[in-house]
Amino acid sequence: MPGLTAEIVLEGATFAYDKRYTYLVPPDMQKQIAPGMRVIVPFGGGNRKKQGMVLSLAQKELKGLKPVFSLTDREPVLTEEMCRLCEYMRETCFCTYYDAVKAMLPAGLNYKLVTFFSANPDYDPALLDESDAGIYRFLLKKGETAGDVLQKRFEVEEDNLQALCKEGALYAADSPKRRVGDMTVKFVRPAFDHAQLPDLQVTPRRREVLELVCAAGSVSVKEVQYYTGVSDSVIKGLINEGLLTVFEKQTYRAAFSTAGEGSKDPIRLTEEQSVAFEGLMAEYRKAEGKPSLLYGITGSGKTKVFLRLVDEVCQEGRGVIVMVPEISLTPQLLSIFTSRYGDKVAIFHSAMSMGKRLDEWRRVKNGDATIAIGTRSAVFAPFSDLGLIIIDEEQETTYKSEQSPRFHARELARFRAAYHKGLLCLASATPSLESFAAAKSGRYSLFTLRERYGNAVLPQVETVDMRKEILSGNTSCISRRLYELTKETLEAKRQAILLLNRRGHHTYISCPDCGTVATCPHCSITLTYHSANKRLMCHYCGYSIPATAKCPNCAGEHMKYLGLGTQKAEEEIAKLFPDARVLRLDADSTLARDSYAEYLSAFAAGEYDILLGTQMVAKGLDFPNVTLVGVLGADNAAYSEDFKSYERTFSLLTQVVGRAGRGENKGLAVVQTMDPANNIISLAAKQDYESFYEQEILTRQLMTYPPYCDLCLVVARAQEREAAKSTIEEIFQNIKVKTEREFAEVKLIILGPTAAAIPKVNDRYRYRMLIKCRANKAFRQMLREALAVRLRQGVTVSVDIAPETVS
Repeated sequence: MPGLTAEIVLEGATFAYDKRYTYLVPPDMQKQIAPGMRVIVPFGGGNRKKQGMVLSLAQKELKGLKPVFSLTDREPVLTEEMCRLCEYMRETCFCTYYDAVKAMLPAGLNYKLVTFFSANPDYDPALLDESDAGIYRFLLKKGETAGDVLQKRFEVEEDNLQALCKEGALYAADSPKRRVGDMTVKFVRPAFDHAQLPDLQVTPRRREVLELVCAAGSVSVKEVQYYTGVSDSVIKGLINEGLLTVFEKQTYRAAFSTAGEGSKDPIRLTEEQSVAFEGLMAEYRKAEGKPSLLYGITGSGKTKVFLRLVDEVCQEGRGVIVMVPEISLTPQLLSIFTSRYGDKVAIFHSAMSMGKRLDEWRRVKNGDATIAIGTRSAVFAPFSDLGLIIIDEEQETTYKSEQSPRFHARELARFRAAYHKGLLCLASATPSLESFAAAKSGRYSLFTLRERYGNAVLPQVETVDMRKEILSGNTSCISRRLYELTKETLEAKRQAILLLNRRGHHTYISCPDCGTVATCPHCSITLTYHSANKRLMCHYCGYSIPATAKCPNCAGEHMKYLGLGTQKAEEEIAKLFPDARVLRLDADSTLARDSYAEYLSAFAAGEYDILLGTQMVAKGLDFPNVTLVGVLGADNAAYSEDFKSYERTFSLLTQVVGRAGRGENKGLAVVQTMDPANNIISLAAKQDYESFYEQEILTRQLMTYPPYCDLCLVVARAQEREAAKSTIEEIFQNIKVKTEREFAEVKLIILGPTAAAIPKVNDRYRYRMLIKCRANKAFRQMLREALAVRLRQGVTVSVDIAPETVS
């Protein structure tokens, strides 16, 4: 007999059994249940309670179906569109259904199943030993208590509590607990690369803490304790071991108030901007969901075009998403939007408490906010009618997630724009080659801004050969030419920005006696000296030791500290310009992410003369009083095995050079390099993106790299080198067999299997395979089947479609 059934995907499902499961909907739930709601269902032979998400409902035969236990939500948290997006992400990102679900929902809305225990009043405690009897008496008096509380109080494992349940002394019941906490001042954030989380060797309790902090970006200490039940000592231990960083969070809402309706002053566009705006509006009116690329040189006024587009779309009552690479680095854009649109703006920011982020998500869902501004997670803003998505600096790598689900915000934005028949506007002065190629071929619409806004003109650029500086006796990080220009800039009461894309003090430490190099014992990487704490640190796993002149190998006391980082550069600049007020901005100088906004505001107010930093000072900044930009090491990123190294170098140089001369005064930029003949540097100096594109696209075609193929990176990780190697080789052989037989139409070029460029990270060896392919349905199915290998204990395999880096 047919009845109402629910197609449900389960939390915690492994890749092997991740699929839709059909459950019976009991009669008392049939009026409440709907797609997009979370439920508790029985699973497996023991009918263990698991959380799931309803993707669809249907009338089906009921024979043999298990019933849904309970509803977690009173109303859907995912729309029909988001349920479809969940399917799309699982198919294209090689993630599980619930990985996609968790990515879509704010961390504060996520539930976890918590086991609560209570005492059986009819049980005789005399049958228990003293420690178990203590637990029983506590529960008899206290009543139902969460298992993690009992484990902490009585120092017992969950298995002990479950054993008492089997004996009949205790009862156990699973119940969902929502992850929402109060806003507090003390926060923690990861001190390691999120991509390294699977490789960390930590206890299950510590892993739970790290997973929560990585998912949220930054979390208050009280929230961590509330969600995980860990003691303060666990958090302190993670901080002491360098895995978490603690900081005092400054009040975000005070910095970016969204109260009131805002003030919409008229926006006057230049003729060139008007042409771009009218063209973009024409694409919007077509309602095809076709992406458009707004390509404009630095300082050409792309933001003004954005605002006109937002005005028009909001006037029609439709939602708008504006994405930026890193919201803490773009306080000016945020300030413009909040002052213009007031409380209609919702902000998705990792420095906000989880409770506040949940409130912002709800404001969008309820229609109280019509504009969502944020980083890549803003692509999931729950608009029911989405008219416009803007992705500023669309070439930035931060739009790609480094952990499962490994999605690119641009691809999900394309899905959502097509679904809503809205406009996706990508914008950049240095677009990704893939996007510019799509625009040149007609798959994207192309609109161009070639002139700087107002009276601003592109800066004059000079190149300095640092080889000649060294031969003439200048070993400083500042060339003589840059020194003279900086001195003139300071005397004229102007400001300067200096870029050095390496943090730390010294980047290479070695012993001249025996040749030993200071390396991380857990990673295949050299240690960096940090003068702030006088320690040698690994930038991959957080390992650190006190700095010393004594060699750990030969005991000689002649360790040499070489290489240049921002801390060392700051010291040299202070000696050269003792009266200058220098602001250093890098990952070490500011612990709280939202403190960037405060420091940049201080620089804008003239409280500092020189801004020195890593790539965070290269983009999203508009300071009219900055007339000089200096690039201290233009060669750092240009020479690597990554096929995007030239593209990233060109983009970084173009962006930082474009910070100069954005006001009434002319700008000047100095690029210091060991290779002045490098064509990439000369093209960036001229801001000639189109010539760079024509040169680079030929190389990509010759070497068969995107946009002439898709890339898929398969990585095996294990504590034993041979386990990782044999796993990746087995997958390779599976691919070879399948493409020779049932998937003969799938054509591939495979580089590898081989060790990764950094073969060991956090005591886990990494072997990889880079596949050049067309990532269509046939390829994905073939790869899924090839991945069906029996993994040894401790071995993990990840798949990344369109990776941002292949190192």
